Amino acid sequence: MKKALITGIGGQDGSYLAEFLFKKGYQVYGMLRRSSTFNCQNIEHLFNIKESNRVHLLYGDMTDVDSLLRIIKEVKPDEIYNLAAQSDVRVSFDIPFYTAQSDAIGVLNLLEAVKNLNIGCKIYQASTSELFSGDKREAPQNEKTSFNPKSPYGVAKLYGFEIAKVYRESYKMFVVNGIFFNHESPRRGENFVTRKISVGLNEIKSGKKEKMFLGNLDSKRDWGYAPEYMEAAWKMLQQKTPQDFVIATGETHSVREFIEEACKVLDIDITWKGKGLNEKGIDKKTGKTIVEIDPQYFRPNEVSYLCGDSRKARKILNWKPKTSFKDLVKIMVEADLRREKRHNICC
Repeated sequence: MKKALITGIGGQDGSYLAEFLFKKGYQVYGMLRRSSTFNCQNIEHLFNIKESNRVHLLYGDMTDVDSLLRIIKEVKPDEIYNLAAQSDVRVSFDIPFYTAQSDAIGVLNLLEAVKNLNIGCKIYQASTSELFSGDKREAPQNEKTSFNPKSPYGVAKLYGFEIAKVYRESYKMFVVNGIFFNHESPRRGENFVTRKISVGLNEIKSGKKEKMFLGNLDSKRDWGYAPEYMEAAWKMLQQKTPQDFVIATGETHSVREFIEEACKVLDIDITWKGKGLNEKGIDKKTGKTIVEIDPQYFRPNEVSYLCGDSRKARKILNWKPKTSFKDLVKIMVEADLRREKRHNICC
C-alpha cells in the first residue's frame, strides 16, 4: 500500500486530495499546524468511514524543519504533496515575512529534510498562477511564459518553484511544480473572493445582511473546480520523469461575471450603476444596493488578467477540466444555500 504525506491537509486542496488518494487505496498522512481550535471541518468526514485507520493526522509546521524531519522519518512516504502555505495574496502584503517563511523557506526545509533522510520519495510542490504578471499581452500563460510576480505571496512562491527545480536538477530528486490557476469549491476559505460572493449573496437573500463589500470587480481569473485539479497533482507524480505543468481551464472571467452568475442561481436580478469606487450592484426587484466597492480589498499591486494554457498537461497527463464556469458557480452557491438553510433551521 502506497503512503502519501499531505501538508496542509485541512485546506480545500488537501481535503480533496486526501479523498482522492483514499479512494486510490493510499495510506494517507496529513500534516497540520497546531492551533487553539481544531480546524478540520473539511476532513472530519474521513474519520467516520470504514477503513478510517488509513487516514492519520500529524502536527508539524513548514517553518520548523525538526518537525518535518520527525514526520517524514516516521511516515517514510512514497509521495509528498506540499499544499501548506499562507495563500491569501492580499494578506501577504500585511504579513510578508511570515509568507516568505512559510511559502519559500518552508519548501527549502521540506526538500532538505527529504534529501538528508534519503528516502527517495516523489514530491509535488503547489505553485501558482500568481507567478505571472497578469499582462494580457502574454496570455494565455504556459510553462514557458516569463515569471514576474506582483505580491509577496507570488515572490515567495517563485522561490519555492525555483528551489524545487534546483533540487530536482542537482540531487536527481523527483520534484514537480504544479502551476495551478485559480481553483474553487464549496470548501474554499471565506476570505477568498469566490466564497465571499457565494456566502454573501446567500446571506443577503436570506435577509441576514444588507450588502457585501468587494474590491476590484474587473479583475479576471481562470477559475476551475478544485477536485479536478487535485487529480492533476496526482497524475504528475505518476510520470516516469518529473516535469512542471500549468493546470487551467483556458477561460477567463471577471469578478463581476462571477457575481452575475451567482445572482442567477439565487434568482437575483442585479444591475450596475456608477463607475470606479462609486460603482454599486443593485437588486432590480427591491431597488436595494447589495454590492459596494471598498478600497481596503484592493491589492497594492494588482494582477489584472490570468488565463492558463494547459495544453502540455492535456497531452502528457491526459488531463482536462470537466466543470464549466457556470457549473462551478452553481455548485458553490447551492452548497452555501444548503448551508444557510441548515443554519436557519438549527438557530
